Formats: sequence, C-alpha cells, structure tokens
Amino acid sequence: MNTSLKAALGLVACIALAVSPALRAQEGKTEILWLGQSAFRIKTPGGKVIVTDPWLINNPTTPKEYKDLDALGKVDLVLVSHAHADHFEDAPALVNKTKAKMVAPAGLQSQVISLNLIPAELSYRLNKGSVAMPIGGNIKIWQVHAEHDSELTYVDPETKKRSTYFGGEPVGYIIELENGFKIYFMGDTGVFGDLRLIGETHKPDLLMVPVGGHFVLDPRQAAMVTDWIKPKYAIPMHYGTNPVMTGTAAQYIEAMKDSPTKVYPMKQGEKIEF
Repeated sequence: MNTSLKAALGLVACIALAVSPALRAQEGKTEILWLGQSAFRIKTPGGKVIVTDPWLINNPTTPKEYKDLDALGKVDLVLVSHAHADHFEDAPALVNKTKAKMVAPAGLQSQVISLNLIPAELSYRLNKGSVAMPIGGNIKIWQVHAEHDSELTYVDPETKKRSTYFGGEPVGYIIELENGFKIYFMGDTGVFGDLRLIGETHKPDLLMVPVGGHFVLDPRQAAMVTDWIKPKYAIPMHYGTNPVMTGTAAQYIEAMKDSPTKVYPMKQGEKIEF
C-alpha cells in the first residue's frame, strides 16, 4: 500500500471517529459522583448525565457546593426510586430547571402530573419489568422490584395544608450505558429472594447498595445480597444521614472480606471512573 493511500485511509478513520458519538462512547469511561444518601450523578461514556434520587438541599451529608442545583450542570435524566423525601425532594426543582426527563414508579409519575409538580412531557412513564430508552443514545433503563414502601407527602404552597398521596410501588433501576456497562441502582430495599433472579438476568457490573439498616439493608444483609447478585464492583450508599441507620461502609466492607466483588467506599463529593 503506497504512502498516499495509507494517509487517505487514516484520514477517513479519523473523520469517522470524530463524527460518530456512538464510536466515541464505546471507548469512553463512566464517571460516578456521590452526592450523599442515594443521590449520584452518572456521566455516561457518550456524555449523557443521569441523576439518581436527588435529595441535596436538605441532605446533611451533601457537600455545600452541590446544595446549589446549578452545580450539577446539564442533566438529561432523573431516576427516582420512590416518593420519600430523602429520594424525591429535589427532583421537581431539578427537572424543571434542567428540562431533564424523570423516570419514577408509575403511581408517582401520575401524582406529580396531577399536582402540577412536573410537566407531563418531562414525566416519562415506565413500569417494573419493562425496558425503555428515554434519552436515546442506546442507554437502556429497566425498573425492577424493591422491597420498601412509597408515600408522597406534599405541602400545598397556597393553603400550607400537608397531604399524603400514594407514591407508586418502590423500584430499583438497571442502567445499561452505551458501552454495555451495567449499573444496578437498588434504591431503598430490604431482602427478597428475587434479587438472585435480577442478578442472573441482568448481570450488573456495578451495584449501588444501601447499607444503613433500619429502613433498608444492613451491612450483613447487603453483603449477602451482593453475593447473590455477583457484581464486579459495589458502592455502599444510604447511610450516615439518620441516627437510626447505624450501618456503615466499613461494616459492609468487613462483611464482604471473602467476596470477589471490589468495594468502593466513596466520600460525599468524590468522583470515580469505570
């Protein structure tokens, strides 16, 4: 092959990579920022931004700079696991500010529209067992079961009356990114047998697992279900915000000492890449 032809082929390859986000996404990394409790900002290999369970402004463990929702930058998708304030409280403000789509349990999705908290066009309907691509880019989202409850407490801004509404059935999320990397965001859950089936079905690379106890899995239970699910990596979450949640990341790591899963005990405000 002569020098001119080699140069021409090299130029074609460079142009193809430059104009193809899909090709770039295959080679990119996933950035995870922990904001405290169950709130994460996930930057995907293709440049999309997903935020889970946004409770930031009143979260005692969220770093000060992220209590300003503008600090999150652009957001494409908000995933809410259930209606409790420590998972949903800042979702309406974040969605209305960024015009991101929100995926939530079906009953909660209906309530936020009825209460005029989020425009219907931004409240994306999904249900457990189904898969969708609400932001395109070959990013797939599944809702899966979580063993918890879900009530939406709402204070009318005009009457100041406090009311409680059905918040749908709580869920977890399987998030498959452009390069095939799978995250299982468990939301709030206790132990249930089908966690094994979720692991066998989806084979997640990264597990985001609650460890605080009382309302959710405690460290020993979290280690047990991690062993059932068999991810490559795990990030402990949902601890340290409430005195009754006595479980810690250190206790989870100790319970995981014989596991092949690599645990990343993040600090609030810390970023890691996969």
